[in-house]
Amino acid sequence: MHKGAKYAVGGVAAALVGAVGLGVWNIADAIGGDGGSAHAEAAPVETGPPSAREVESAARDFLAAWEAGDTEKAAGLTDNVQAATAALTGYREAARIEKVTFRQAAASGTTVPFTVTAEVALGAQRSTWTYESSLAVVRGRGSGRPLVDWQPAVLHPQLAAGESLKTTATEAPQITAVDRDGKELDPKEYPSLAPLLPELRKRFGEKAGGEPGVEVRSQGAGGASGKTLFVVSKGKPGTLRTTIDAGAQRAAEAAVARHSDASVVSVRPSTGEILAIANAQKTGFNAAIGGTTAPGSTMKIVTSAALLEQGKAAPSKPLPCPKFATYGMQFHNVEKSENPGATFAQDFAASCNTAFISLAGQLSDTALADEARDVFGIGLDWKAGISTFDGKVPSDSGAGKAAAMIGQGRVQMNPLTMASVAATVRNGSFRQPYLVDPSVDGRELARAPRSLPSGVASDLRSMMRLTATAGTGATAMSGLGGDIGAKTGSAEVDGQTAPNGWFTAYRGDVAAAAVVPQGGHGGDSAGPIVAAVLRGAL
Repeated sequence: MHKGAKYAVGGVAAALVGAVGLGVWNIADAIGGDGGSAHAEAAPVETGPPSAREVESAARDFLAAWEAGDTEKAAGLTDNVQAATAALTGYREAARIEKVTFRQAAASGTTVPFTVTAEVALGAQRSTWTYESSLAVVRGRGSGRPLVDWQPAVLHPQLAAGESLKTTATEAPQITAVDRDGKELDPKEYPSLAPLLPELRKRFGEKAGGEPGVEVRSQGAGGASGKTLFVVSKGKPGTLRTTIDAGAQRAAEAAVARHSDASVVSVRPSTGEILAIANAQKTGFNAAIGGTTAPGSTMKIVTSAALLEQGKAAPSKPLPCPKFATYGMQFHNVEKSENPGATFAQDFAASCNTAFISLAGQLSDTALADEARDVFGIGLDWKAGISTFDGKVPSDSGAGKAAAMIGQGRVQMNPLTMASVAATVRNGSFRQPYLVDPSVDGRELARAPRSLPSGVASDLRSMMRLTATAGTGATAMSGLGGDIGAKTGSAEVDGQTAPNGWFTAYRGDVAAAAVVPQGGHGGDSAGPIVAAVLRGAL
């Protein structure tokens, strides 16, 4: 009889019966008178539930054959030879069970519990796996013999129909994420970072010096991986240094926690390093880096850059701020405010929508999209080390172009992209934001085709400073000294009773942006979040 790989024989009494194949007939010999005669006839097939003795014996014989590595014999003691053969073979080969022993317990009716002690080995990783299982004994319909009712759950109680066991290395090693100074980023202390860890582990586990663990898992009929049933080895975690600044992250977590829904990101303008990422809602969706909502008047930074570059506006040049302006449709200011004698810088600081709309005809239909991409790096497929949405500013005409100029319409941003916009103004050129240094995996960061002209950069910084000191951002930025600049935004969203509040700003070599859904005025809702992060990062 063919036998599989050797198993160590353990606690099962190995009183194995010889001829126990399928379709065994009991032969009775009868001897007659003078000289005698013999004939054979089939014994009647047993019916009814198996007796207690038959249950105990059938279970013992099956477990003994399994333990001895005799897959053919063990499968022949079940009511489904083909399925049992495949499963028991897989137990040895796919689940990497080198040896197995059983301890059979007292039967309860036709059910026999047993304890499994399996030696699992994959490469140099090995461990002893002990668990409880059970089997049921039924009477074979054709033979009347007591047989094990074959189910995948005999191998392990958590296996469902069609499932098997497989021992494999984990997809990626565990990681210990640390901040820029080597401080461990405990997800309990920094809960907004917890959703990022699985992706960081997958991308950088091995590159960070980690070694994968080994697990026994359930596996579906199509090969789909199921639940982990036993950890053979946890492997060796790698240490991944991120660009996070613990002080900024702590401040960001505390600031968004004051709202039911809010998100903030901080970046370093001179390098693009991401210093903090925080969301009030700790869900699978990361709005801070993956959000796709209109940024409101914070978009006027990009619009102003286009207008200044093309000579359509200048900070000191008069540009009235009327109550209404029409370009494809009628636009108005918050609370329908106006300032007929305003300059362009004052319009920017007061966030006058109508002044910007009045210049819509001065820009081509592609001007805003070109400026966003070529100078601010929006939509250039950022490779930050984590999945991000990198902004979208489509070309448009008519009312769509006018709406885009004030951060409405089809423009889509998130705190990461708007923090980068402020950072680009502060630095004078785009530096793609990243969470893990590109040297770890050799990826190339996105590069914008051109920098801001020095004169335009200087004008934008002066306008953002005016906003931070005497405009709509002054209250939030109060008390923050040094080189500062800010821009507020309120983005109306269909179906919402209040607009989303936006705020982006920089202080020295730190920039940040935040959004508070339905927060109303950005200076009041998102502004304090950004200010708190700017303080915490220095």
